[in-house]
Amino acid sequence: MSLNRRRFLKKSAVTGAGVALAGAVATPAAQAAEAKKGGRPVKRYSLTVMGTTDLHGHVFNWDYFKDAEYKDTAGNAQGLARISTLVNAVRKEKGRSNTLLLDAGDTIQGTPLTYYYAKVDPITAKGGPVHPMAQAMNAIGYDAVALGNHEFNYGIETLRKFEEQCRFPLLGANALDAKTLKPAFPPYFMKTFHVKGAPSVKVAVLGLTNPGIAIWDKAYVQGKLTFPGLEEQAAKWVPKLRSMGADVVVVSAHSGSSGTSSYGDQLPYVENSAALVAQQVPGIDAILVGHAHVEIPELKVTNTATGKTVVLSEPLAYAERLSLFDIELVFEKGKWSVESVAASVRNSNSVADDPKITKLLKDEHDVVVAYVNQVVGTATQTLTTVEARYKDAPIIDLITKVQEDVVRAALVGTEYASLPVIAQASPFSRTSEIPAGNVTIRDLSGLYVYDNTLVAKVLTGAQVRAYLEYSANYFVQTAAGAVVDVEKLTNANNRPDYNYDYVSGLTYDIDIAQAEGSRIKNLAYNGAALDDAQRFVLAVNNYRANGGGAFPYVASATEVWSESTEIRTRIAEWVTAKGSLDPAEFASVDWKLTRDGTPVF
Repeated sequence: MSLNRRRFLKKSAVTGAGVALAGAVATPAAQAAEAKKGGRPVKRYSLTVMGTTDLHGHVFNWDYFKDAEYKDTAGNAQGLARISTLVNAVRKEKGRSNTLLLDAGDTIQGTPLTYYYAKVDPITAKGGPVHPMAQAMNAIGYDAVALGNHEFNYGIETLRKFEEQCRFPLLGANALDAKTLKPAFPPYFMKTFHVKGAPSVKVAVLGLTNPGIAIWDKAYVQGKLTFPGLEEQAAKWVPKLRSMGADVVVVSAHSGSSGTSSYGDQLPYVENSAALVAQQVPGIDAILVGHAHVEIPELKVTNTATGKTVVLSEPLAYAERLSLFDIELVFEKGKWSVESVAASVRNSNSVADDPKITKLLKDEHDVVVAYVNQVVGTATQTLTTVEARYKDAPIIDLITKVQEDVVRAALVGTEYASLPVIAQASPFSRTSEIPAGNVTIRDLSGLYVYDNTLVAKVLTGAQVRAYLEYSANYFVQTAAGAVVDVEKLTNANNRPDYNYDYVSGLTYDIDIAQAEGSRIKNLAYNGAALDDAQRFVLAVNNYRANGGGAFPYVASATEVWSESTEIRTRIAEWVTAKGSLDPAEFASVDWKLTRDGTPVF
């Protein structure tokens, strides 16, 4: 294993929580361009701001779950090694001293690589490794990174250690200390660009993160951090940045542009509010958008107070794109002003990996490849998620069986031990497969791609019924005589697959010919119609337990147990203990789709 993992990097960007960074000074740029305007020379300056987002631990174009180079039908390529090549090209094209490189968050979670250095060989251990994402992003030369919600998935200690290892600040103007209500991370970053023959240009970057952290990572942040809305914090900070002399204000926001929230009305703050920030807060020139995992080369939003255009761009996710904001400034009446902003994206599939990044992180990559390819058991038959969205699939029953077993064991000796345990699980992936024969950690990790942990909540029969009705809204209403196209059967109201839940331990039909709210039929427990007053313990992942997906009742239900071990680890432990994976031990057909009582399949 190379020594670079064991080498601590001096933190040069920021020295403590709540300290705003007054920034690094660029090397002198080329002389400002001059043009005649009314017979007088006008000085101009061109600045390019580059941005990535939702990297989710993707350093290389590699699929750890398939043990192969990453491929998809769209021809995308992933990884910071590709981004490094794109960034180098832009710096050569524009002049490095005329560029800024930002990220909009979700950096240290999402692949076995990031899991390994959070849990297996953790960066928090004494003499522990330097996080691969810190190494890569330091080497590429990021200037500032906004906090994403997934930065909090491994706890604050891991995040603080990552912050310490980065040579750039982690920004979060709306990540506040719960007691003092002061910023717990630097709110902003400022950089001065020297322009020959003209005054310097000061650029401010305001970092904003997602209010949903308060729900999704409640176990880690409750009582410690609070996350107010992006709009209100931008309205507080942008005028301050302007008063400090910022000629350009860029926001890096871990928040989508749709104006919607997945958590309903559980929080008074909008989850995807980047466009609202542009619309409501004067003084912003550009916003690097994150969180939503969509590609937006350029989105223009008019600020209602000033009538000025704010330009937004979101570079997809996983280092598949690089956003570019080309900002033109003009010096008039004794000050710089932004004349125009144009945004575009560059595609990682157009370049090769930067060999510098490949060499830097080859050892870490190889260690994780070996880890995920460990054999933990054997399977009697192939299990797949291909039809799991619309048929009760044994592979999802494996998840619910493991969750049931873990919770039952945990409740032994408690007052809740006599209650029946049911479990929730979602079809996260449409391509997961556990092959017949040897089963590896990567096979099981590919089934459960999130770092969720397990929680036990008490619900009544009536609440479980409402929970299932809400889940059933995932299906498009389909008349009894209509042709069924499985590609058009699901994701009604743009609901993602991870917000559709199976519930084990019960039997029920989902009648998709019926309107939303009246689809659950023949709901039974132990062969008898479900008693609305009966109490159940629901084994549920922490995302759902904390309100993710806005399922009814679960967030407010009594919590009787929780743990910090990942569900995917529990699955691996279960398979390892059994030695074999036989559907006869865990599979059952608990639910089916019907139309007016007739099975769809």
